[in-house]
Amino acid sequence: MKDGYKYAITIVAVVVAIAAACVLYHRYSVTPWTRDGQVRANIVGIAPRVAGPIIQIPIKDNQPVKKGDLLFEIDPSTFQDAVNNAAAKVQQAEAQSLEAQQNLDRQTALYKTNVIDQQAYQDAQDQYSSAAANVVAAKAQLATAQLNLGYTKVFAPVDGYLTNVNTSAGTYVSAGSELLALVDTSSFWIAGYFKETQISNIQPGDKVKVALMGHASQPFEGVVQSTGWAVFIQDGSSVELIPAVAQTIDWVQLPQRFPVRIEITGKPPVPLRIGQTASVAVETR
Repeated sequence: MKDGYKYAITIVAVVVAIAAACVLYHRYSVTPWTRDGQVRANIVGIAPRVAGPIIQIPIKDNQPVKKGDLLFEIDPSTFQDAVNNAAAKVQQAEAQSLEAQQNLDRQTALYKTNVIDQQAYQDAQDQYSSAAANVVAAKAQLATAQLNLGYTKVFAPVDGYLTNVNTSAGTYVSAGSELLALVDTSSFWIAGYFKETQISNIQPGDKVKVALMGHASQPFEGVVQSTGWAVFIQDGSSVELIPAVAQTIDWVQLPQRFPVRIEITGKPPVPLRIGQTASVAVETR
């Protein structure tokens, strides 16, 4: 009897162990949960639209800024001279246009009384049209010069955090060359990298629980927005504009992992930083 009980207990223990192993394997391979998640956000590259030396940069590294805050100013003296020159050309063109208008008025009166021929009258018309066009062109040049003068002051386009500020007054900057990086605080999201055996169970709209490394006791919620349709393939058949996701060792085969974009709902309990490690659990429907 005792031996029978021992065999029965052993068999039950083996069955329970096998069942537990099957459940754990099923959850590991299919259940949408991953510790491979990251905090992401849009980064706005700040580049001047005109070239010149910086005369002031009132911001500091890692400083929060509001939309419209001054980030830096380029020496405006050259651009102010261009505005003054363009304004003078406008006045000159307007004076020439007035002269052409007055001449046209005289020629019109003479033509109506048959004092001059039609060719002289048409010449006066052409001169006035040309002078009027010169006024339009001069005003356009003035507007461009004024725009360039305004571009010497560079303002924050969005609310965000400046990062990696490595410049100071006196630095010469070129038009179109990115000088600062601004993290858009309104664009934070979570990228959860799930195995290809799991993504079939993840649908847009699924609720998500997110916990950041070091803040496991302060999870917050999110919702699945979308699942990536491509990852970078090392054999050269893909382009570099799609995400490169490293494979993980999973038994014999190495499943690909695809990024799932997760929108954060509500206010996170801790400040978010790009690159933070996150654990992501999807509540499937």
